[in-house]
Amino acid sequence: MKLGVNVDHVATLRQARGTTYPSPLEAAILCEKGGADGITIHLREDRRHIQDADLFAFRQALKVPLNLEMANSAEIVEIALAAKPDEVCLVPERRQELTTEGGLDAAGQFAALKPTVARLKAAGIVVSLFIEPALRQLDAAVALGAPVVELHTGKYCDVVGAERAAELKRLVEAAQHGSRAGLRINAGHGLNYENLPAFVAAVPHLDTLNIGHSIVARAVLVGMEQAVREMKGLLA
Repeated sequence: MKLGVNVDHVATLRQARGTTYPSPLEAAILCEKGGADGITIHLREDRRHIQDADLFAFRQALKVPLNLEMANSAEIVEIALAAKPDEVCLVPERRQELTTEGGLDAAGQFAALKPTVARLKAAGIVVSLFIEPALRQLDAAVALGAPVVELHTGKYCDVVGAERAAELKRLVEAAQHGSRAGLRINAGHGLNYENLPAFVAAVPHLDTLNIGHSIVARAVLVGMEQAVREMKGLLA
């Protein structure tokens, strides 16, 4: 199982003061040293953290694959086609949200997503859809021609007790269904050092977990390399 580290919140700290530091790229390079298998950044339409220049700098400097999270926005699609990250993960996006609040409605937005998926694939970019662990969404991903899905784990992380058990069951069923359909199964959102072990023990067919906030938060205390090593240790 691979670990993709999202360094958006390093950029959040930079943008809070409008300075040139801390450098998200420097943080990403430390993640590589700590054992990260990939780096994820989200170029939002409001540019609240990652900036266009960051994307192109990452593309040039990283040794591990770069995964770009983005909305299905004409402007951002053109930037992605120019930068050509290794992978693009299409996500829902609202200006008012603190962070991505749920999965992309791939089934409901099928017509709008179809040409974007086709254009990105034609450019040699691997396309992923960030979706809820719902079978209709997995089937829509297959029909759209997206080879990868990232299952939204936010609800699993936010609830407890019987609700968490039910959500974990839903994630297991989604991973099984997606794998049978030939999809590569990734997962992420809200995973941290405490809730991760039970998740990885239960959910099959996982290829990559994309984790950001908890790693950056831990890095404040122990440093980025060590924070990544600790998270990698939970995947061993």
